[in-house]
Amino acid sequence: MSVPPILAALVCLAAYAAAYRFYARFLADRVFALDPTRPTPAVRHRDDVDYVPANRYVLFGHQYASITGLSPMLGPAIAVIWGWLPAMLWIVVGAIFIGAVHDFAALVVSIRARGMSLGKVTENLVGPRGKTLFHLVIFFLIALAMGVFVHVIAVLFSPDFYPEAVLPSGVLIGIAVAMGVAVHRGGWGIRGLTAVGLAAALALAFLGIRYPVVGPSLAQWKWLLLAYAFAASVLPVWLLLQPRDYINSLLLYVGVGTMFVGFAATNPSFAAPAVDLSPAGAPPIVPFVFVVIACGAASGFHALVSSGTSAKQLATEGDARFVGYGAMIGESLLGLMAVLACTAGFVSREAWLERYESWQAADGLGNNIAAFVRGTTHFLETLGIPEAVGGTFVAVIVVSFALTSLDSATRLLRYNVSEMGDTLGVAALGNRYVASAVAIAAIWVFAFIQVDGEFAGLILWQLFGTTNQLLAGLALLAVTLYLLRRAKPLVYTAAPMGFMLASTLTVMGTNLVGFWTAGQWLLLATGATIFTLAVWLVAEAALAVARYRRNPVLDGLEVVFREE
Repeated sequence: MSVPPILAALVCLAAYAAAYRFYARFLADRVFALDPTRPTPAVRHRDDVDYVPANRYVLFGHQYASITGLSPMLGPAIAVIWGWLPAMLWIVVGAIFIGAVHDFAALVVSIRARGMSLGKVTENLVGPRGKTLFHLVIFFLIALAMGVFVHVIAVLFSPDFYPEAVLPSGVLIGIAVAMGVAVHRGGWGIRGLTAVGLAAALALAFLGIRYPVVGPSLAQWKWLLLAYAFAASVLPVWLLLQPRDYINSLLLYVGVGTMFVGFAATNPSFAAPAVDLSPAGAPPIVPFVFVVIACGAASGFHALVSSGTSAKQLATEGDARFVGYGAMIGESLLGLMAVLACTAGFVSREAWLERYESWQAADGLGNNIAAFVRGTTHFLETLGIPEAVGGTFVAVIVVSFALTSLDSATRLLRYNVSEMGDTLGVAALGNRYVASAVAIAAIWVFAFIQVDGEFAGLILWQLFGTTNQLLAGLALLAVTLYLLRRAKPLVYTAAPMGFMLASTLTVMGTNLVGFWTAGQWLLLATGATIFTLAVWLVAEAALAVARYRRNPVLDGLEVVFREE
């Protein structure tokens, strides 16, 4: 007897609710001992540029929209080739016990360290070499991911895809700036502006259908996106980043909520098998499913958002569980919808098999996005939303996810560059305009440079999943060291850390052998470098643990944590 998709989804939703209610509270109270009366970096170091206390709902919107990006739709869209059950289990269980713990823990450790990024915090836990190694991994990950995002968004804006998404995306930036000024300079309340912002976002989504924007070339769109990313990186956080991510989060809530309502109204059956351990051309399900799904269950990029921008905006420690753990549950919900869209969103088993006849047929950024849009549009049609309108609406949501990651990530890369400049003694990189220019230049490389006729970012995208998951393991490693030095329970971060490092390094090693066999030298060289940096950082952490066990006191490396 087959399981009804709606029953499977209800079980997942109940698991999310129970995890947030009980497990997240346990972590907040017993493991990290959050204290709402302790001043946060946003309050203590407020500068109205980077450090700005935010309303908890606004900050949740920033965190949710920034961490989500495209990956929660892309990974599950190919992982379902192994069946809907493994993908669904990992997305839910992985998010509850690994991904959300990772995001929440990174946020807490950062606010206990003056809102510094995870790379800088690593210096105080592991040592200067550890910080440098961490910075190099972060630099590659963000530059690669955002270079690919710039390329993908430019493609989605082209006449062959969704030019209807251009007008809503552009005008919403202007509305966000107006909202930022109204709140922080005009003293307006957030509730009234929320209603106006949401109404405008929805109206623009449908207005774009009537007025599609065509004309700019692929390269021109890329330059415009890079210019936007630069502006988002250097402007005060309250002027563009906070309000834009908040408005986009409202659109995302409505969009994802509507998708689930459409799914329930459709009450479909699974077109995909529950489990298929040997699909044509696919690698072994274990451990590859954990890395393929990536952001839907756990993502190292989230630690950078938590410790990079959100930690500088958290008004009280009491909001950390809601923002850190809660936002990851929200992203996992999108991953769950991607699984449902790509397994129950097909009208028949034959239609599903046509799309998933082999690993090669299912793989690819364009194919993944198309599968998600196709499935969710099918759900929306049940609500009486025409296919053209539903497709455009979903496309606007997809672009919004990507843009909010682009603006936040560029700012994070700017922080990373500044910290690297501090290590190298290059004072100029402490200037936010100079650091942002370096960040944009790195993103430009992956968005524009071609190797053998193909964009470098797309070639190296095969390394994103492993690098991202590796960073999650390393972030959990840093958090575990933090807890060790405070005699706190370790198992809740150490077990996920061990799992993430073991599974990811196994996949990386397997991929390196494949790159060697196939003669893919760029992938081999880059992947081998990242693998080496990761193993080196783990070794540095082991040495730090040994030092601590010989002398279990908070030494000079931990001066940054004295604000506790």
